Amino acid sequence: MQENIDLNKAKVEGKDSRYDKVQARDIVRSSFEHEIYDNEVSLERFTPGLDAEKVRKISQIKGEPEWMTEKRLKAFEIFEKSAMPHYGPDLSALNLEELTYYNRVTEGPSDNWDQVPDNIKNTFEALGIPQAEREFLAGVSTQYESEVVYHKAQEELERQGVIFSDTDTGLREHPEIFERFFGKLVPPGDNKFAALNTAVWSGGSFIYVPKGVKLEMPVQSYFRINAEAMGQFERSLIIVDDDADLHYIEGCTAPAYTSASLHAAVVEIFVGKNAKCRYSTVQNWSNNVYNLVTKRSSCDEGGVMEWVDGNIGSGVTMLYPSCYLKGAGAQGYMISVSVADEGQVQDIGSRMIHMAPNTSSKIISKSIARNGGNAIYRGTVHHSKQAQGAYAFVECDTLILDEKSESDTIPTYRIQEGQSTVEHEGTVSKVSEDQLFYLKSRGLTEAEATEMIIMGFIEPFTRELPMEYAVELNQLMKLDVSESVG
Repeated sequence: MQENIDLNKAKVEGKDSRYDKVQARDIVRSSFEHEIYDNEVSLERFTPGLDAEKVRKISQIKGEPEWMTEKRLKAFEIFEKSAMPHYGPDLSALNLEELTYYNRVTEGPSDNWDQVPDNIKNTFEALGIPQAEREFLAGVSTQYESEVVYHKAQEELERQGVIFSDTDTGLREHPEIFERFFGKLVPPGDNKFAALNTAVWSGGSFIYVPKGVKLEMPVQSYFRINAEAMGQFERSLIIVDDDADLHYIEGCTAPAYTSASLHAAVVEIFVGKNAKCRYSTVQNWSNNVYNLVTKRSSCDEGGVMEWVDGNIGSGVTMLYPSCYLKGAGAQGYMISVSVADEGQVQDIGSRMIHMAPNTSSKIISKSIARNGGNAIYRGTVHHSKQAQGAYAFVECDTLILDEKSESDTIPTYRIQEGQSTVEHEGTVSKVSEDQLFYLKSRGLTEAEATEMIIMGFIEPFTRELPMEYAVELNQLMKLDVSESVG
C-alpha cells in the first residue's frame, strides 16, 4: 500500500478529500441483488461430477501439451485423496458431485465486442465492462463460465513488451515462461481446492511485465458464473519483472440460485527485484456460491506486493492472500473489507511470511456483520530465523450492526527471530448511541449519521480501492441502517 496509509482508526468527523462524498455514499446505499439472469448457452457442457476422463478431456479440448495433461491428472489424484480443510466454515453442504466442471459458451475469446453473443454481451454491458474499458483500462478480459469470451489490450501494452492474455493463450504462445512459473507458488498438494483447480483449471489471466516497464493504467479481468451448480476454476499467473509496476483489477459476480456453485480460483504472482504489484479485487458473488480461493505472491529484494480486497457476497468465503517476502527489504500489504450478511460466513485474512532481513508487512482488515452474518479474521504472520529486523503490523476491526451477528478473530504468530517486531490491534464494536447523538445534533438524520459512521469505519479501504475503475462498486451493498444501533 502507499506509505500514506493512516494506521489510526478512521474518524467519523471526516473523509479523504480525494473522494466524492456522494460516490462514497453510493457504495453503502446502492445494491446489486444478483437479478441479472441469462438464458444458459453452451457449446459444450460436461455432465455433473468429475473423473480422470473428464480431466483428460478438458486438456484435449484446449490442445494442451502432454506435460500439462499429466500435471492435471496427477493433481486429480491428489484431489481425490485430500480431505476437506480441517479449519474454517462448515463445507458439508457443498456437494462436489453435483457440480459441472466445464462449460464452454463460445468458440474462443474475441477482441471485438460486437462478436460476443448478445446475451453475454448484454450481461457485461449491464455490469459496465465496455465503458470501463473505454475510459479507464489499459486492457480488459472477461470470463463467462469456464472460458474467456472477450479479451483486448491497448496497443501501448504490446509496444512496451507487456504480455496480457487469458491463461490458455499464455500456455499456448509462451510455454517457456508458463512452465517456469506455473504451480511454483501453489502446488496441487497445498490444499484440496488447489489440487482441484490444477486438475480442471480453465481461463484466468496471464500477465508478464518486462523489466523496468511501469504501467500507468490498470488492466482488469471480470469473472461471471451464470449457470446453476457451476464450478469456475480460473488460474491466473502474473509475473512483474525487476523494477516493473503493475496494477491488476478483478471483479466477480453470479446470479442467485437455490443450488450451490463453487469458485475455486488460484492466483500466483511473482514480484521481481524492486518491482511492485497491486492486485485489487471486488467479489460480489451471490449467497449460493462457495468462494474458496488460493492467492499467493512472492517478492524478491525490494519488491512490493499489495492486496486490496473487497468481499461483499458469497455464502461462504475462505480467502487468505499471502505474501512470501523472500528478498531483503521486501514489503507485503493487505487491506480488506468484508460484509457478512444473512446466511454468509466471511472467513478472511492474510498470511505474511517473512523470509529475509528488514522485510515489512501490514494487514488492515475491516469487517461488517449484519442480519446474523458471521465475520471472521484469520491471519498468520511468520518471521523466520533469517528475518532479522523484520516488522509486521496487524489491525483487524469489526463493526457489528445487530444482536444476531457474530465475529471472531483468529490470529497466528510464529516468531523465530529475536530482533524483529510485531504489532497487533483489534476491535469489535457497534454503532454507538453517543456517535449518533452527536451527528444528529448537527442536523443529520439517523440513517445519514449511521452511513457516515460506517463509511468512516471502512475509510482505510475505500481510500485505497480504485473507485473509478472497479465497475461494480456502485452495486456493492445495501445496508438497511435504520435498526443498526448498538
